[in-house]
Amino acid sequence: MANSNKGKVVLVGAGPGDIGLLTLNGKQWLEKADVILYDHLVNPDILRFTQKSTEVIYVGKKAGVASMEQEEINQLLISKAREGKTVVRLKGGDPFLFGRGGEEIQAVQKAGIPFVIVPGVTSVTGVAAYAGIPLTHRNLSSTLSIITGSNEKKQGDIHIDWEKIAARSGTLVFLMGARKLPLIVEKLLRFGKNPDTPIAVVQWGTTARQKTWVGTLGTIVEISAQDKILPPALTIIGEVVNLRPVTEWYEHLPLFGKTVVVTRKGDQAESMIDRLRELGAEPFFFPVIETIAPDDWSPMDNALNNLSQYQGLIFTSVNGVRFFAERLKVIDQDIRELKGLRVFTIGPKTAEAVRDLGIRVDVVPENFVAESLIESMKNIEGQRFLLARAAVAREILPEQLRKMGAIVDVVPAYQTILPDTPADELAKRLTAGSIDVITFTSSSTVTNFLALTGEKLLPAIKKAKIACIGPVTEKTAQVAGLNVDIVPEQYTVSSLIDAIEAYFHH
Repeated sequence: MANSNKGKVVLVGAGPGDIGLLTLNGKQWLEKADVILYDHLVNPDILRFTQKSTEVIYVGKKAGVASMEQEEINQLLISKAREGKTVVRLKGGDPFLFGRGGEEIQAVQKAGIPFVIVPGVTSVTGVAAYAGIPLTHRNLSSTLSIITGSNEKKQGDIHIDWEKIAARSGTLVFLMGARKLPLIVEKLLRFGKNPDTPIAVVQWGTTARQKTWVGTLGTIVEISAQDKILPPALTIIGEVVNLRPVTEWYEHLPLFGKTVVVTRKGDQAESMIDRLRELGAEPFFFPVIETIAPDDWSPMDNALNNLSQYQGLIFTSVNGVRFFAERLKVIDQDIRELKGLRVFTIGPKTAEAVRDLGIRVDVVPENFVAESLIESMKNIEGQRFLLARAAVAREILPEQLRKMGAIVDVVPAYQTILPDTPADELAKRLTAGSIDVITFTSSSTVTNFLALTGEKLLPAIKKAKIACIGPVTEKTAQVAGLNVDIVPEQYTVSSLIDAIEAYFHH
């Protein structure tokens, strides 16, 4: 995407943590970016919206320790933009609210670089909403004060006018104040704030790791010391905190607090990720399969140019349908060539993909496995079938159909390869015991997942619950040494998520 024209810097607010709170405008810029510089509190899952070729650079700060100084970040933004690139500066929350966004844009503007600013959902409103605390309320609070709780100068005090802050009657929100909580409370009490004033501290807000502590100015320091509340945390002070028992919702969702690894390939994972988020889970996207064209198209082309010799066409996956349809276009054919062919599919999603092409599906077996399709195919002796599938797959379907007297031409429509998905973050989470469920939607997802994670992580993997889409995938997992905890009655992704919900609900 980079060109000889002057590049630009796009300052994007990533929101407070939940990937669903990224704005549409922010997502569009991520999809177009040549370079991305992102901070510590940005949900790394957001980076899946980038192109494969995008250069991704971490410039975050954790526990006050910067991986790169601010001046270096400014210079990097400028130098990358001067290469003619679209540079996205991705910041947690909103970049203009205690995010140093103003400083960075000043530097970019001074260098004569064009810039765009994309606001984000600030943690102030996002975290409060997910904690079930309205920041204003007609009967309780008509003012809102947003205050930084951190101190860049590494001195003990925070440079604010405590007397004026303590005198305010509305809601006070402190960002980045977990480590300074005793100081904040001590100052507010010293300048006259009532010790019975309600207070809430929300850690990891808007994520499945969210935890909320509620107390008063008189009790919260003891609570914090006892439970060792660490950053990132947002502190809300005021009468609106008392509304939480009525308005809290997020922490009551059925899969709240559960982190679920999604191993499906990128373009097929979105609906699964969205559904898990709706149920309160944190989807951890770890794609273990990439589908590409077969090494040789000639078997497929030969079959497509001679479709009249077939009585039936069999699809076993959505990928098979997609690559088949794309190849039909490439060789200048269309769906009219399928006239008179009976179409057989495994699974409702595969059938849906065929119908989306305007083609009628004749047979979808009751159970979504090859064995069930075989049972539903009667009186096929002497008939010829085209099976468009992955280059490597189970042989039970063509073998059984041939035993029943059919002629089966198996042609590769695509092949699956191991993507270069980095496993570092997953390894950290597995080792820390913060992965609750690992989902597998095919045998190849099991094999590839274990290949990408390696033997060292196997003990940690075994501590998570294993959820498989059906008995074939379950058997592959068991052969690999995994204990399978969850298998749905219907072999669909939707049923798999239902089964995960039921497992934890009961």
